[in-house]
Amino acid sequence: MKKSANPADTVEHWDIERLIPYARNSRTHSEAQIAQIAASMKEWGVTSAVLVDEDGGIIAGHGRVLAARKLGKTEMAVMIARGWTDAQKKAYVIADNQLALNAGWDKELLKLELDELDGMGFDLDLIGFSADELLEMQDVEAELETGDGDASGKGSLADRFMLPPFSVLNAREGWWQDRKRAWLALGIKSELGRGGGQEPHHTRQQSPVTQTEHSTTAGQPGRTRGSTGSARRQRQTSV
Repeated sequence: MKKSANPADTVEHWDIERLIPYARNSRTHSEAQIAQIAASMKEWGVTSAVLVDEDGGIIAGHGRVLAARKLGKTEMAVMIARGWTDAQKKAYVIADNQLALNAGWDKELLKLELDELDGMGFDLDLIGFSADELLEMQDVEAELETGDGDASGKGSLADRFMLPPFSVLNAREGWWQDRKRAWLALGIKSELGRGGGQEPHHTRQQSPVTQTEHSTTAGQPGRTRGSTGSARRQRQTSV
């Protein structure tokens, strides 16, 4: 492989019209994802320069350029891959995306961070996860029965609970919490289901609703989950 200077050593600002998308870019960007990137740019600004060759051909950053155009930007920060061979450029168009996909998440640490951000009032929709993914990480789905005794967790919220939250934040607001309490009052819990483990109606005692709910999930006895953020925000987000 031919050696060259690190592209990130120098960042320049080019007119956006100089940037040429790679015609055979195999990475796709839906309109919804471009909108997510644009929202991210509004919140944090442009945090990564677009990687281009000397002729302005885009090697990495196709999604950022599309989002910048959507926002009406006329200039982009670029770093130039000087002296790269055609093979190097072709390979990096793929590697830039695939190498990131090979990373994973520490689910417990991620959940702690999301809970803290929610408590700070930060808009979690900006992070990039879907509403279903955020609900799973925050153990909302783990407390609810799927409706047919299947605890596999498959299917969307709309399929499984008939009425999905409008956004991940709505899942901690009053109407959704009331719906969840009604299920719990009937003895419907993910670890018990609707079968023989369900408490008879006449033996159940209705406990007062507090801001902090205590639940036992599989493999995590006595875990306490706080309803952070719900009392602080009462906003509706349209789909």
